[in-house]
Amino acid sequence: MGAWELVGYYNYVNNKVSDTFEVRNGYRQVKMFSPSRVIWAKKVPADSTEWFGYGTYRIKDGKLIEILDYGSIMMSRIIQEKKEFVYELQIDGNTFSQINIDDQGNRYYSENYIRVE
Repeated sequence: MGAWELVGYYNYVNNKVSDTFEVRNGYRQVKMFSPSRVIWAKKVPADSTEWFGYGTYRIKDGKLIEILDYGSIMMSRIIQEKKEFVYELQIDGNTFSQINIDDQGNRYYSENYIRVE
């Protein structure tokens, strides 16, 4: 639970971190978790497109499962095709990573957050 801000990304090759990227200057993405709800928003300075999503979440068997109810215009288009987003979850105190897994169970990308509240 709490408020979290994106600080960087990892790319994976053979389930190992291959590249690390920090958030670009001016770019911001935050996620807020209540006991059962999640909302996230991002600001991309070079892009006027709004990005946010809202829904429920649960943590089960080391996975973060978000089920989005609605979002920005762009996100609503994605939600029409896919409402449930499942990530491998790694939490360590005031940091967490949500890791994208492919169909074979291999890691390929993660978003890395720090707690801001």
